[in-house]
Amino acid sequence: MADNFDIPAPKKGMLSMQLDPQLFERATDEEKRQQDVMAESTTFFRDGMRKLMKNPLAVFSMIVLLLLVILMIAAPRIVPYRYEQIISVNGHRDKSAANMAPFEYSALEQEYIEAGGKVFPHIMGTDELCRDYFIRVVYGARVSFLVGIFASLMVTLIGVIYGSVSGYLGGRVDLIMMRIVDIIYSLPDLLIIILLSVVFRETFDFGRLQIFSKLGTNMVSMFIVFGLLYWVGMARLVRGQILTIKENEYVLAAKATGASSGHIIRRHILPNCISVIIISAAQQIPSAIFTESYLSFLGLGVALPMPSLGSLANAARSGMQSYPWKLVFPAVMIILIVLSFNLIGDAMRDAFDPKLRK
Repeated sequence: MADNFDIPAPKKGMLSMQLDPQLFERATDEEKRQQDVMAESTTFFRDGMRKLMKNPLAVFSMIVLLLLVILMIAAPRIVPYRYEQIISVNGHRDKSAANMAPFEYSALEQEYIEAGGKVFPHIMGTDELCRDYFIRVVYGARVSFLVGIFASLMVTLIGVIYGSVSGYLGGRVDLIMMRIVDIIYSLPDLLIIILLSVVFRETFDFGRLQIFSKLGTNMVSMFIVFGLLYWVGMARLVRGQILTIKENEYVLAAKATGASSGHIIRRHILPNCISVIIISAAQQIPSAIFTESYLSFLGLGVALPMPSLGSLANAARSGMQSYPWKLVFPAVMIILIVLSFNLIGDAMRDAFDPKLRK
């Protein structure tokens, strides 16, 4: 009697419904390793960064910002001029070095070079007070860049805390807190900055602190206005997210275990709305930089002689026909910084927002 187990499996026909026995064979070691690679675990942030790095505009913007940061750090260490320094040759003030074109030397500097001396070139020329314009643009970019970063951090911190408390508690507390937000949202920021500048100038002596004496009362009032007024948009976004998230089952389970409200907000709610926070914080930076630039253009920015991109553009406005490069350089720097942050913010929205993912 023949053994049934020796009978080979029938060959599957093209139109047959018979299952192919080869589909049930054990996977080889190579197929197992391939499956492990395909099922690689990842986190929300890592997955978002991977999508962000695939965006060519975002990568280009990051490179531009990185180059600008390197320029802001390295230029003051390489260029021998200071932002408030009037150009001098052999200890004598060079009055002929006013409003020079890029890479141009004054008469005294040419004589000094012919005598064997070395003069660092004026990459962007000089201003009307015989100061190197390149180092002033670099310091102006520093001020605008730091104002944007600091304002974004301040707005994010205040907005997240306020919106979290309002959205989680809800009820009458949420109603009162949101009415406060509506009142703050209706205040004119420019008028508040002017009033605070006048009050601080008459009341407080900022000359005792070196950093405040360099920035001036206008910049101090600007930072206070950022902390008082500009967080309301972030608070509204975070509140809207929390009103939806707090109804989920895992939040109810955390409440059932006796977890405190602060623990639930930190560990269960905020991590699930981190995409909105990251996107809003990234888009707040160019808004703060642009706000600082137009306030400095109006004369409400940093105290002289500290430069700002807005104040440099305002000073160059009077001689725009005779010395157009003095307006071009700060304007291009503002465009590069603001446009780069805007492109990165849009790319982060596409990468981290689950609703926009394919």
